Amino acid sequence: MAQPKRRWSKARTGLRRSTWKLEKPSLAECSHCHEPIEPHRVCKNCGYYDGKEVKPVKAKKTAE
Repeated sequence: MAQPKRRWSKARTGLRRSTWKLEKPSLAECSHCHEPIEPHRVCKNCGYYDGKEVKPVKAKKTAE
């Protein structure tokens, strides 16, 4: 099997890896409750997607 002729320098390795970075997730606004949500996902707060209720959400209990 072929072997590389010489080692890659640390600078060249760093240049190659410079695009390996995480990005912030893009957020959209829920059209029903105006909470930030991921695009094309059902809202976890109200259960609506595209203006229609897709998933019923249980009422949250308040601390007493």
